[in-house]
Amino acid sequence: MNQSADAHSGSPADEQVVERLVPVWLEEAARHDARAAQEARQGWERRSLSADAARELADWVTARVTDTGFNKDEGPAPGGPVRISVADKTAVHRWLAAQGHDV
Repeated sequence: MNQSADAHSGSPADEQVVERLVPVWLEEAARHDARAAQEARQGWERRSLSADAARELADWVTARVTDTGFNKDEGPAPGGPVRISVADKTAVHRWLAAQGHDV
C-alpha cells in the first residue's frame, strides 16, 4: 500500500527528521547495493518509497540509533555520520506509516 507524501505526509517535524536522515541512509545503502539504493533514491525523489525500501529504511534507522541515553557501561554507542535518537527513529517510523507502509 504505497501512497504519496502529498496524500499522507505526516507531521512537518517528522518530515524534517526524514529529510535529514534519508540522504545518509541512501549513501550507506549505495555502498552495499548500488542498484537497490538507486531504486530507493528514485522512490525518495517521488516521495513514494517501495515497500522494500520502506522496510530497509525502518530497519536502518532502528539499527543506527546512536543517542540511546545509555552510558558507556551499558553498551557502546554505535558510530555514524549523524546522531539518531530514539525520537528520530520513532519519527521515521511514524512518517513511513503515514505513507501507508506497515512498519
